[in-house]
Amino acid sequence: MWGYDCWSGWGHGMGIGGMVMMLVFWALSVAGIVILIGWLRKRDFASRGETPLDILKKRYALGEIDKEEFERMKKDLDS
Repeated sequence: MWGYDCWSGWGHGMGIGGMVMMLVFWALSVAGIVILIGWLRKRDFASRGETPLDILKKRYALGEIDKEEFERMKKDLDS
């Protein structure tokens, strides 16, 4: 009766309570990892903080758009 059991090691095993606790542990571990990844991604996007006007100014500074197009787009953003 007290021999080696290949599923649970020595003894009679964990029983139903131990299996439930193991499932709860793994569920909380997975949920914690998912929440952590979500928080890190949200923080990363929030730290960028570029507004549409900032992007427009950057495009103008890089020469992607000319002054007239910049003024027209800026006017569209203001309205």
